[in-house]
Amino acid sequence: MRVTFGVLGPTVAESDGRALALKGPRHRAVLARLVVARRRVVPVTHLVGDLWTDPPPGAVGAVQTFVAALRRVLEPDRPSRAPARLLVTDGPGYALRPEPDAVDAWCFETAVGAAARLPATQALPRLEEALALWRGPAYAEFEEEDWARGERSRLAELRLQAVEQRARTQLDLGLAAEAVPDLDVHLTAHPWREDAWRLLALALYRQDRQGDALGVLRRARAVLADQLGVDPGLRLRRLEADILAQDPGLDPPAGPTATAARLWTRTAAAYDRTVAAGARARLETTVSLIRNLAVTGGGGLAAARQHRMEAIAAAEEFGDPDLTARVIGAYDVPAIWTRSDDPELARRIVEAAERALTALPGDAHEAARCRLLATIALETRGSRAPRGLQAAREAEEIARRLDDPALLAFALNGAFMQSFTRAGLAPRRDEIGGELVELAARHDLVTYEVLGHLIRLQARGALADFAAADRHAAAVDRLAERHELPLASVFTQWYRALRLAASGQPAGAETAYRDAAARLDGAGMPGLERGLLPLALLCLRVQRRRTWSDTDSRETGPGGTGPRGSGPGPVEIDPGADWGPYRPWATPFALLASGRRAEARAALRALPEPPRDLMYEVCCCLESVVALEVGDRDVLERARARLLPAAGELAGAGSGLITLGRVEDHLADITTALRAPTSPVPPR
Repeated sequence: MRVTFGVLGPTVAESDGRALALKGPRHRAVLARLVVARRRVVPVTHLVGDLWTDPPPGAVGAVQTFVAALRRVLEPDRPSRAPARLLVTDGPGYALRPEPDAVDAWCFETAVGAAARLPATQALPRLEEALALWRGPAYAEFEEEDWARGERSRLAELRLQAVEQRARTQLDLGLAAEAVPDLDVHLTAHPWREDAWRLLALALYRQDRQGDALGVLRRARAVLADQLGVDPGLRLRRLEADILAQDPGLDPPAGPTATAARLWTRTAAAYDRTVAAGARARLETTVSLIRNLAVTGGGGLAAARQHRMEAIAAAEEFGDPDLTARVIGAYDVPAIWTRSDDPELARRIVEAAERALTALPGDAHEAARCRLLATIALETRGSRAPRGLQAAREAEEIARRLDDPALLAFALNGAFMQSFTRAGLAPRRDEIGGELVELAARHDLVTYEVLGHLIRLQARGALADFAAADRHAAAVDRLAERHELPLASVFTQWYRALRLAASGQPAGAETAYRDAAARLDGAGMPGLERGLLPLALLCLRVQRRRTWSDTDSRETGPGGTGPRGSGPGPVEIDPGADWGPYRPWATPFALLASGRRAEARAALRALPEPPRDLMYEVCCCLESVVALEVGDRDVLERARARLLPAAGELAGAGSGLITLGRVEDHLADITTALRAPTSPVPPR
């Protein structure tokens, strides 16, 4: 068990992504005091003096008790009487001996120091990672303690320097616009930082905002005079003079954007001159461009979808199944959503892949065969046909046999898409996501590393492990920003709305859902977009009704009637909203809201089997909510059978988007209703 420690904010200890229970404030104080000592011994007498202004009798024994309790938490599997490895006794006191990368403050210092020695292109991501470690003021709960004061001040100053170092690096890279917002926030909190004023003015000047730059320098002069009683230093005065003179030395360096644009133009022209118009190499290069286009944003994804089938059709015209297989399989764009954006296109791609599989020689071309099978597994997502699952298994078997990391990542994506054969498979998807993260990080497969984190975000959400899900969301955002993958943040924004819903904040969640839905407009993912916002709001209202019902049950006592889901009236929905594929599950709620119970029961009975995808448990739970309302025992029996394998999960949270609360609560409602001798909910 590897334990890590966090002091850049409240003091925490974690193991394998799980927060460890550190008991009371003095236990945390002992731990934090030992971290401050940086692996050195702190005598017991010093610990006593640090913990109490006026130590009580038995203070030494109390410290020993705190240490013993901490050891049990930090090393729960340590055999009795075996020496401690982390919190050790050494001479007159104790020392904490974690690895150098096991304390966030130490990692922060290392990263900032390393960034100072790196070229700007490598330094910027290191600084971003370092600053992302901060969760609040260092040693936040020990602000008044003398033993923490020096270390808190030192780390705070280093953080300020890192913010300014990041801004300098952004300016060196020609990223002046990116530097401005952070510098504005930085100066609001720390207006005496002269170098930050200089960097902000320079960043504005480099955006052709000379007036704003001079305005910043005037503000700096006023703030320094009012708060410190000093005039601006030499560098600020010199910058003001240079801006007024429009000194060419202030012009931005040739940034990476301009350099990349020139390189693209020259390379494309050379390729056009060199490679014949009808060459097969052009077709394969085109597919590579289409694949890259798909991860650049909504417009790119829509364009990639449009051109993908054209490339496949062009490849089939050559009559070469190996070429067709390469063209189909080269589109290994990671997929996280389990409903196709274009079902007709997916059908045509699967048919082409099956034709290529049939035409390929049986004794060779294993890599091409694997890519075709993985494509079939991906494009048959959400289907109940066994072909997709069979293809996923075959693709994974081939990829592992060939020991090809990129091929295995593609095959694992197919395995993920086919991991919805029943409810309750979040642990299996968590395993897939974990392997993808480790594999992709080791072999620099960035888009698959993002996919792995998103899969784990979903799976840990389903398992109600939001601390781990939060870390995966943060990892996605860091990778997406660094590698210009804007679509990834769409999913993390929806996840954060889900977090509000899961933590019992329906008003905040509704606002967050509406904001997240706005991001979907133009994102190029209709399979995700259609019906998602109305469904999220329906789930919020069902959950709010459940909360009201719980409160009412507690207030009325054991004499209350009806199961927990009976609530104070029907759930109101907007029947005119674009419900997309979820309309069948919304219709019974709309009918109940208008008092048409018999029709609601008929609509419930007519529901299709929920699609085998990330919304499976949500649809099953929605069915059970309506069945409870109308007293349909057959539907309740069916819902219970479907939901039982997911009894330990949060319904819908595996989507990373929405939730209907604990599956076990829905099962409890169903069980209570089925035990009742009559209709589970009396008619209104």
